[in-house]
Amino acid sequence: SIVFDPKDVAKNVRDSGGFIPGVRPGKPTADYISGVLNRILLVGAVFLSAIAVLPYLFAWVSGIRGMYLIGGTSLLIVVGVGLDTIMQIEAHLVMRHYESLTKSGGLLGRRKG
Repeated sequence: SIVFDPKDVAKNVRDSGGFIPGVRPGKPTADYISGVLNRILLVGAVFLSAIAVLPYLFAWVSGIRGMYLIGGTSLLIVVGVGLDTIMQIEAHLVMRHYESLTKSGGLLGRRKG
């Protein structure tokens, strides 16, 4: 996870000449960043809570007794690994596409003529 202090972020934004439109530099910027961070964390916490409770709720509603074996943590791990695998496959396909372009002389070939 990424942990940062809103006061440090506000100071870095001010020192680099940046700003958030409609928010004054300094403490108001730190308060704004803190508020945004709290809203994001609230949504994430609600989502993780729902994922953790969903298998038990589904088992209770459907009457299937073995659903408790598929816990929320397992579900998160499976989805995370699946998404990572898809991203790696896409990266590999893009790499193969560019390799085929360079081998055919389309991008890095010598000039003819």
